[in-house]
Amino acid sequence: MGESDEHAALEEMNPEKVDYIDELTGLSEPKGDLTFSSSNTILTMPDPEMHSMGRAIAVFLLFICLIGFLNGVDYASPNSGLVRPDEFVYRLSLTAPDETATFRGVVYDDEQEPLENATVYISWNDDGIWNSTEMQTELDGSFSFERLDPGLVRVDIIVERDGHRDVYANRVLLSPPAMIEPIGFTTIDFSVPSSEEFASQPCTNGADECEIRNIDMTPSQMDHPLMDPGASSIYITIGFAFMGIALIATGFTIWALKSGSVAILRTAAALSIFGMGHYYAACCFGIVAFLLTFAVPKRYIPIQQSS
Repeated sequence: MGESDEHAALEEMNPEKVDYIDELTGLSEPKGDLTFSSSNTILTMPDPEMHSMGRAIAVFLLFICLIGFLNGVDYASPNSGLVRPDEFVYRLSLTAPDETATFRGVVYDDEQEPLENATVYISWNDDGIWNSTEMQTELDGSFSFERLDPGLVRVDIIVERDGHRDVYANRVLLSPPAMIEPIGFTTIDFSVPSSEEFASQPCTNGADECEIRNIDMTPSQMDHPLMDPGASSIYITIGFAFMGIALIATGFTIWALKSGSVAILRTAAALSIFGMGHYYAACCFGIVAFLLTFAVPKRYIPIQQSS
């Protein structure tokens, strides 16, 4: 019997055709039509719109930026506001090292002519102990003191003329070192009143004539002592820096609202910290806003499939 006859006999014995590959793999071809089923999986993407919590933080940041901006306006207005340049410099002088102040200037008379050999007498209170130093003015009326303690001092300009000793007293604030400078410089010029003006002042003992005549300006300088004009300009510059930081932080906040980026919102919060604010309000609120940005949840939206 031939080979073809054997295959025919096997097919007659097994009406279902057996595939050799199926026998080896143990898999059989599916019978009938193939069908596909969905897994119900939805493709998503980050939501470009900011979460409502992020928008609330952005509004909070705009308020913080306003506080920082107003603080800058206060600094840039030395003659008004909650903080004055002399108060700012005085607070810095409290933490400054000793003997880091240099005081210099020129003494003029009432006609703006330099006064030679006028005595410049400086005294200050150091923890309940009064210290003092003095020197004579040069030919051009100039004087220069070194290694003084920053802070408040009393400066007496003593001029001997017409058989009298005229004492012109002022309250002066010596500037501490600025930034990384080792020495703080204070430059103030004094104009001593005329002899007639001293003669019109009453004597301390009630007498008609007195050898020592005084014009004491310190009572009117208790709140705002004399200080270096340069220190005031630095104070104003700091104010404009605060305003600039507040405006930059505001720009980042608006950018974050439009883009929906939490990272940009966090950057705005970090910048707002440096606006400081009165009583460090912007600094404290800025730290709170910065920490809150980490709590903003991420939102996802389904990808729209085109048909």
